[in-house]
Amino acid sequence: MTLRELILQRIGAEGPLSFTEYVDLALYHPALGYYARADRRSGRAGDFFTSVDLGPFFGELLAEQFAEMWNVLSAADTHDVSTFDFVEAAAGSGQLAHDVLNAAETHHPAFYAAVRLNLVDRSQTARGAHRTTLGRHATKLIASDTVLPARTSGVIFANELLDALPPHVVIMTDDGLREIYVDVDSGRLVERIGPISNDRVRAHIERWNIHLEPGWRVEVNPGAVAWVDQAARGLDRGFLILIDYGHESTELYSAAHATGTLQTYHHHQVTQNPVSSTPAWLQEPGECDITTHVDLTAVRLTAERAGLTTLGVLDQTYFLLGLGVASYLETESSDNLHDLKRRLAIKSLLIPGGLGSTHKVLIFGKGVGSPQLAGCSYRMRVT
Repeated sequence: MTLRELILQRIGAEGPLSFTEYVDLALYHPALGYYARADRRSGRAGDFFTSVDLGPFFGELLAEQFAEMWNVLSAADTHDVSTFDFVEAAAGSGQLAHDVLNAAETHHPAFYAAVRLNLVDRSQTARGAHRTTLGRHATKLIASDTVLPARTSGVIFANELLDALPPHVVIMTDDGLREIYVDVDSGRLVERIGPISNDRVRAHIERWNIHLEPGWRVEVNPGAVAWVDQAARGLDRGFLILIDYGHESTELYSAAHATGTLQTYHHHQVTQNPVSSTPAWLQEPGECDITTHVDLTAVRLTAERAGLTTLGVLDQTYFLLGLGVASYLETESSDNLHDLKRRLAIKSLLIPGGLGSTHKVLIFGKGVGSPQLAGCSYRMRVT
């Protein structure tokens, strides 16, 4: 049975699905969902690029930041820092963790010795690849799981997680706020407008003071806020780093995004067409990535209300500049093919309009005071 057939069958038995239920199936069905089936979701052979796909350099820079965080924790003599929890959510195959540990082993051996690695991913396929991908670093792996550990002392890191959590899609009509559902019409998946699916959606809109004009169609994501709250409350002492693309709420819920930010990625083609008779996200469920932009305001305030301190909110470019990425450009040779590829990768991480400016880095601390982290050298710098 295909995922499309399964969805048609479920709608026939239970009625229209809320959009969040549909996306959860399309992306995370354990056997047929996009993240379960795609062997190469990102990179040249996949559907989109992430910072990890540009080579080990991104992991090398993160290793510098994590090692500094370990040093911050080590500065307090009253705490045991013989271990440092490195928790990566949406870890995929574990490639980024491998790159981080490679660099840490070489440049920060004491930090490397302290690392206890937890990799989190909903995909059984991804989790099954963790030990193979980690290679000799697999001895560092404490857990490969679908959920965050109950308690963490160290760092929780997530790169492009929140944008892939299933959203609710709501629309302001002349009759008030309504929600988008997925239904069937003559064998085709179609969108239907219906009532708000549950009190959680309405409470989210009220809590974050989301005001919509008639005709506006947007995404709201209580699940993303709940994940941040869980991560923050599970952090005993240390740091939370989130990298994702998004906007502050005043921009996200404005006329500039009155048709929402929902989009699909397939073979490096981006589609955003909510007014189409058959939107891309309904055409081949399980065959493409489905994402939305993150409400950075809700993320930040949720973390702070759960006891975290905001240490930095900045473009990925400024985060990496703070970690000394520019010095690497000065030392790489343009005559050597390896160095040339590395220079190109670095530029891709920094270039305005690409990963450098679209991706925002949010860094939070708990029980660490207000350290002057290298990655936060520009502290609040976004475009």
